[in-house]
Amino acid sequence: MNSEKAASEHTPVETSVPNAALGTEPTAEALLEGATPAKPFMRTIKSFVKRAGRTTAGQAKAFEDLGPQFLLSYQKSSSDFQTIYPGAADEDYRPIVLEIGFGMGEATAKIAATLPETNFLCCEVHEPGVGALLKRIGENQLTNIRICAHDAVEVIDHMLPLQSLDGVHIFFPDPWHKTKHNKRRLIQSPLVAKLAARLKPGAYIHCATDWQPYAEQILEVLTAEPLLKNRALLSHPQLQGYAPKPHYRPLTKFENRGIKLGHGVWDLVFERI
Repeated sequence: MNSEKAASEHTPVETSVPNAALGTEPTAEALLEGATPAKPFMRTIKSFVKRAGRTTAGQAKAFEDLGPQFLLSYQKSSSDFQTIYPGAADEDYRPIVLEIGFGMGEATAKIAATLPETNFLCCEVHEPGVGALLKRIGENQLTNIRICAHDAVEVIDHMLPLQSLDGVHIFFPDPWHKTKHNKRRLIQSPLVAKLAARLKPGAYIHCATDWQPYAEQILEVLTAEPLLKNRALLSHPQLQGYAPKPHYRPLTKFENRGIKLGHGVWDLVFERI
């Protein structure tokens, strides 16, 4: 994998969610209509595999200096995220974008700088990665990022109200190359249904991967979600469902290295109906 996120990727585990027969998932429509949360004894998706890593002195200092301002505690209740960012009292609404997994934060910091009027809620459990993004926040004087160092699926389930997000970014999740491990991939129907229910109409989900078989699976899963439509089908039909790289997503050093080696990258952008 060519991404900066090799040290901190995400792994979904099979799930079964509620208001349906055991072993099945509710649709996004069912979630919007009030489907009940998963029962405690049921297995739930995990958005990550926590990997070992050493926090540097600079990252540790960023935790100490910037953690109190930019780290959010996980809680089992919905939050009004508009109130936690600067400018919350302004009359102008600022979009909120959820990012699931940001690795070492290189792309995240660049996107936040490119889109200063957008607020980002970023989920990552890899401690060195969290420290690295905090360090980038300080170096670039960013104010529009907040980090929740917790399983993104639980954050989605418990903290994000329905129809509260303006966008979702999932860039270079672990592709789990071996066929027997494909079921561990993050982007599968259960998670997409949860996300679709929390997107506002007109909001978007943007995924990117450098592994073609995973790109094909993501395209299939997103296409199958009734509350999403593929923006690229009309605007770029020649790309067969994939999208050109949006201007805000930067090329990281790892992605550039892969491109030089002839590796492809696939972007997918779907819109909430």
